[in-house]
Amino acid sequence: MSRLRRRTGFEIELMAPPGASRRTLAMDLAGRCGGSVRPVWHSDSEPSLVPGLGRFLHLTQGFEVLRPDGALLCTLVDDITLLAGLDPKAPPLPGWFRVLTDDARLLRLLARHSDPAGTIGTALDEVAALWGSRVQQFGGVYRLNDAGDVTIALASPLGGERERPCEIITPPLTTDIEESLEELLAPARELGFTIPYEAAVHLHLDGAPFRAPHALANLVRLFAHWREPLRAVLRTNPACRRLAPLPGPLVDAVAKNPTYDDLRAAAAEGELTKFFDVNLTQLLTDTPIRDTVEIRILPGAIEAGPIVDRAALVELLLERCLDPAPIPPGGDVEMLLELAAEVLAGRA
Repeated sequence: MSRLRRRTGFEIELMAPPGASRRTLAMDLAGRCGGSVRPVWHSDSEPSLVPGLGRFLHLTQGFEVLRPDGALLCTLVDDITLLAGLDPKAPPLPGWFRVLTDDARLLRLLARHSDPAGTIGTALDEVAALWGSRVQQFGGVYRLNDAGDVTIALASPLGGERERPCEIITPPLTTDIEESLEELLAPARELGFTIPYEAAVHLHLDGAPFRAPHALANLVRLFAHWREPLRAVLRTNPACRRLAPLPGPLVDAVAKNPTYDDLRAAAAEGELTKFFDVNLTQLLTDTPIRDTVEIRILPGAIEAGPIVDRAALVELLLERCLDPAPIPPGGDVEMLLELAAEVLAGRA
């Protein structure tokens, strides 16, 4: 029987060996299950070297692996936080490219009207037709400007071995979770994939139970007041990027018994984003994209057993958050494990 009781999803960061890519793993997984591979776009952002422009938004090539009946086995995408061990001067491999813009609305338009299975030379053509413009080529880069000669988007070769980072995204899993993860990780190990230096595993649990004000407040108390014990017992990777303690206004708000509106206002004041130890953003909007609580402090792994063990401990602690009684002030690792043990005893 699975040690996890709730619908659970995972994001597992791996690195392909030199000469291989996330497409390599996608094709292998599809071959093993008799399924197929469907190219998809993955959106993210990166720092910009252009003066006055803080960041670029980009689409990179990812792959959905489908079972023979069309059900999703997993999705494999890039993760820009994975850098160690890559050669930044490595030339682009044929067929690998990205699409860049500086506006989220344009990015969504580009994702809808550009084919991730296409070529760099045709990536901007359909959007150019919508704009009544034409694509210009400058060396290996393709640029689309509007009628005022303002750049809308670029299509650029993907260099620096960026085809090697591989984040495995699972669909929600409900049964045989360890088996389901090994179905993905065992082939990755056989192909020579490894745990990246900056790696993490992200755990997603159904967000609906945590929209109650007391449960959401307890989540904040758990990850704010027990931050160091949590990171110690879970063995959080100190090299992992995009982690941070929850913002002060949100932590201050749970000193009492806040309402949902109180918590929303505090999150806005603290400029809450997904890039904290726990991603609560989907609980604080009426239109969640993925209605989950995302735990971001699990360390990288390439075997299912340790992932499931740590996830089971987190699940016990999150189950305690559903209790109306406030999570007590922070303590040490032993006290944290006692909190989890009390929940486990209550199950029995």
